[in-house]
Amino acid sequence: MVVPAPRRLFTVDEYYEMARVGILKPDERVELLDGEIVPMNPIGSPHAWCVNRLTNEVFGPIIGRVRLCIQNPLRLNYRAEPEPDLVIVRRDAPQDRHPGPDEALLVIEVSDSSIRRDRGRKRMMYARAGILEYWIVDLNADRIEVYRDPVRSHYRSATLLGRGDTVSPLCAPDLAVDVTTVLGQPAGQP
Repeated sequence: MVVPAPRRLFTVDEYYEMARVGILKPDERVELLDGEIVPMNPIGSPHAWCVNRLTNEVFGPIIGRVRLCIQNPLRLNYRAEPEPDLVIVRRDAPQDRHPGPDEALLVIEVSDSSIRRDRGRKRMMYARAGILEYWIVDLNADRIEVYRDPVRSHYRSATLLGRGDTVSPLCAPDLAVDVTTVLGQPAGQP
């Protein structure tokens, strides 16, 4: 009879200790999701340019009102510290620690090879943590998924937006985000 071994889940403190003592290497791309250390996919050019557009062109105009955290840790709880592509945080967020759910106004994941994780596990984690608004920029499907109104481990509102659509984030209702600007030009166009 085979008895499954229980999984060993880690806390954020243990995760940082593993990095401090060299178990996790400085250049190792990993994140802590629900106590599990998970490898992150390499960042390809389309992904990187999308993050650049979000940072500079899309959310640049509201930098004085909020802070942009680009590919940095977001501490959701004692067992979860993902590294979303972009987190819009309150301007007055404490700078002596990583931001938490109370400071996060909008979390954005840019997805190509990570779509299953971003749509599944991460969406549930963000909803459970009470993140008010979560976007997935799906580079494969050429669209943005907007999730709002978290309840337990899901969002009650889900909207799919394509090229030609606009969306205003809850944290900046006066900002009209053009989906085409976020996605960039289709392949083969200047």
